[in-house]
Amino acid sequence: MNRKDNYQTGALGTPLPAIDEPEDQAVPPGMPFIVDAHVHLFPDNLFTAVWQWFDKYGWPIRYRYSAERIIEFLTSRGIGHIVALQYAHKAGVARELNRFMAGLCRGCDQLTGLATVYPGEAEAADILEDAFDAGLSGVKLHNHVQCFDLNGPEMEQIYKLCSARGKPLLMHVGREPKSPAYPCDPYEYCRADKLEEVLRQYPRLRICVPHLGADEFSEYRRLIEAYDTLWLDTTMTLGGYLPFEGIPELADLRQDRVMYGTDFPNLPYAWDREIRKVAAMDLSAERLRRLLGDNAAELYGISI
Repeated sequence: MNRKDNYQTGALGTPLPAIDEPEDQAVPPGMPFIVDAHVHLFPDNLFTAVWQWFDKYGWPIRYRYSAERIIEFLTSRGIGHIVALQYAHKAGVARELNRFMAGLCRGCDQLTGLATVYPGEAEAADILEDAFDAGLSGVKLHNHVQCFDLNGPEMEQIYKLCSARGKPLLMHVGREPKSPAYPCDPYEYCRADKLEEVLRQYPRLRICVPHLGADEFSEYRRLIEAYDTLWLDTTMTLGGYLPFEGIPELADLRQDRVMYGTDFPNLPYAWDREIRKVAAMDLSAERLRRLLGDNAAELYGISI
């Protein structure tokens, strides 16, 4: 399959179906403290736009809740802490998104919020400085939406600032899941070797890549062994929903560099689908504790 054909299909070549499955009202018994390290919180108008996009190109969203309702929903079911994410889909919206996130965090001790910025926009460094001063704990970028060059000049000030301020950078720079509806080809912009160059050039910069680096799973497994400044999260790789091949066993990955995340609320299945699968795995107590809470706490400075 050539690059053009692959771009036109990919994991989201056509919309995927919902899974009508039951859900429990609490996390499985016996679990250690759980940090969901990948939860999206947007203002209502942007959530509506995101869900419309998913209806057309991704999958039906099961939980169409406001940000405040999402926090209440998860914490009432036993999620101990939430790492909340957002991303600026164009220049000029990041400041308002960051103010929104900072306001949510001020009202909830169980929430750690990340800032965002549109790479290359004017005053990008000032936007992030203000967000950090307002209490936000890192930065979220989404390459499939923002189409930035990992090694381009527009990223230098973001890398340097996050390094200097000790703020982690959560970047969706794995090639999947992708869709022809995105404005660029993720297979051109997102490669593990491009990220490795960033890790080499900025040795103080802590980076997390979601979805276990899908679909370059073996490359990212190597990278977390080689670099202490790289983390992965499990978002949407444990539930058997997305058509990925070669997903590694959690027991085979470096246990202090992988953390649990879900993508809530943008799910086509039950909120607890993946945590139930984790509970059924034969993981050691230490690996389970690190996966579900300790690793995220270490990266984002969360007290648990």
